Amino acid sequence: QVQLVESGGGSVRAGGSLRLSCVASGSIDRFHALGWYRQAPGKQRELVARYDSSGSTDYAESVKGRFTISRDNAKNTVYLQMSGLKPEDTAVYYCAAKPRWYEQLYWGQGIQVTVSS
Repeated sequence: QVQLVESGGGSVRAGGSLRLSCVASGSIDRFHALGWYRQAPGKQRELVARYDSSGSTDYAESVKGRFTISRDNAKNTVYLQMSGLKPEDTAVYYCAAKPRWYEQLYWGQGIQVTVSS
């Protein structure tokens, strides 16, 4: 079982930046998948950015060019650098990890990001 703990959320004005961090309870360097999702009020949870099993990154179209996912395997931590934030980025952001292809997707507790206009 993997435990994920997010930090770094908060409230910012449009155009601002935030960096989210997610610390995993175990080594992440060979995780099958690792990334960030978000859920806005009244909407379904959606992928924001992730690493796939090959280590390649994948982004939602709405955040391309503004958000960057990165990782520090030595610290068992994945980051989401968010720049050029928009009010529509307001959501609860979740870290997610799938250690092996046959395992479930584990979720963090979620962290609020609020962007005001």
